[in-house]
Amino acid sequence: MWMVRAGKGGEKIDDFLSREVVAFDGSELGKLPVAISKEELLKLYAEKFPAEKEMSRASWASQLLRLLGEVKIGDDVLCADRERRRYLLGKITSDYDWLPNAEGRYAHTRRVKWTHETPRDSLSVATKNTLGSVLTVFKVNPDAAKDLLSFAVPLGSMPQALSLPKNKEKNVEALGMISAETFNKADELIEDQIDALGWEQMQQLVAGLLRAMGYRTTVSEPGPDRGVDVFASPDGLGLEEPRIFVEVKHRVQVMGAKEIRAFVGGRRKGDKCLYISTGGFSKDAHYEADRADVAVTLITLPKLRKLVTDLYDKLDAETRALIPLRRLYWPVPSEG
Repeated sequence: MWMVRAGKGGEKIDDFLSREVVAFDGSELGKLPVAISKEELLKLYAEKFPAEKEMSRASWASQLLRLLGEVKIGDDVLCADRERRRYLLGKITSDYDWLPNAEGRYAHTRRVKWTHETPRDSLSVATKNTLGSVLTVFKVNPDAAKDLLSFAVPLGSMPQALSLPKNKEKNVEALGMISAETFNKADELIEDQIDALGWEQMQQLVAGLLRAMGYRTTVSEPGPDRGVDVFASPDGLGLEEPRIFVEVKHRVQVMGAKEIRAFVGGRRKGDKCLYISTGGFSKDAHYEADRADVAVTLITLPKLRKLVTDLYDKLDAETRALIPLRRLYWPVPSEG
């Protein structure tokens, strides 16, 4: 079973239904030979869409090739109708064809015999999550396909008001698991973004975090920094406490006790020290920080990511530009 998106947000669902097709946009490409290679299609995309990112063109090419070659006559296919909260189900009845719609778009088509529809509200949370992929053309996993088919009714017979059995406890549990997985993936992707920064960008990020906390900062110029990459204090001059000394090690190596001793050496009572290592710290390094005569806080990549997300609304525009993030609203499982 294949899912084919009917345009952004399912806006072309009525067009797909009336034309009895599933279709892919990109009429600028012209009619394509069925045996076109990925390299040829990528070259064509680059020629017709030069302003688009290479990664985007590669994604489009992969999905269009699926519609052209991987989808077979007789395969099950579905499209999401978000407005009516349903999924249309049918069978592929033709090979690839070039059939532009009235707007001259969505011309890369496969003909479909639409036969059934499935109410979205009847499906499990796990199936809904699976069908939420952002890809335009993708295979539906067997469990989700079975769920869709088990609630399918002949096209046009779905009641306007549904009274469907719902296992609320099971849905709450599934939503909770999906939430945990989604947020964990988000945390890892943000850490990847931070880790991809250059050394100087990492210093600027740390300085921006300290400014968001209310401090004024100075970032060391490139070259020997005598063990201090960022300095922060309330007045920016070090005349007011706390005086915060920051060392940033943006490398894969684990920092040990030797590096911590070198960093805190010469600090005076009342100084605060932050040591940031994207490669982490050894057990001895943590021990050395705990026994130091001055306050030392060790910051790993996960802790740095948490600081970024906790303080993001307070970061200045320059710092946000280093790690662009967008707020996501997610449903909270309710047992009430």
